[in-house]
Amino acid sequence: MHVLITGANRGIGAILAAKAQMMGYQVIGTARDLGTLDESIDWIQLDVTSTESVQNFTKSMQGRPLDMLICNAGVYPDKGQNQTDITAEMFAAAFQVNTIGVWQTIQATLPNLRASKGKIAIISSKMGSSTRAPGGSYAYRASKAAATNLACNLASDLKPEGIAVGSYHPGWVRTDMGGDNADISLNECTNGLWDRFTKLSLKTTGVFEGYDGEPLPF
Repeated sequence: MHVLITGANRGIGAILAAKAQMMGYQVIGTARDLGTLDESIDWIQLDVTSTESVQNFTKSMQGRPLDMLICNAGVYPDKGQNQTDITAEMFAAAFQVNTIGVWQTIQATLPNLRASKGKIAIISSKMGSSTRAPGGSYAYRASKAAATNLACNLASDLKPEGIAVGSYHPGWVRTDMGGDNADISLNECTNGLWDRFTKLSLKTTGVFEGYDGEPLPF
């Protein structure tokens, strides 16, 4: 089984990749900077803020087998900012990576996924839920809400082609983004997420749930 994980060089992406290898999967990872990386992974450079990088990534994926795409790469540019400090540039950065970047990655790999009737897992966040809206983090929340909406519409369009799509909240994880006071470890997060990915099917396509299987409101 061939799996592509975006942002596989650090944080949740790196542990997802390690777990996939333990499960016997062939892993393709993307990173913005192909410096010193795990040589057991097939790396492709991808910076979704660069049109040239996206085009090169698309070319690099031509003809490759792919059974699962995990859109993991994300940014949180307005973390800890108050209303007066959140800028248009922060919104642009959040949407470029968290939403547009997801879309571009899916566009580039759809031929590969169609060939194997694969799966798409989008790492979103319950912070993007419109039902649960406690305020703050406007750029991040809006970009994740859009990513979840994207997953829902893709699930509808791709189901007839045999491709299942799900969006997932990874939990509040102890990473550089989540901070040291977060609720769960990387291992708890990734073990839960892989359980969700394994259970994703055409029967459950369109799901939005937490790493622990909790159904989440849109």
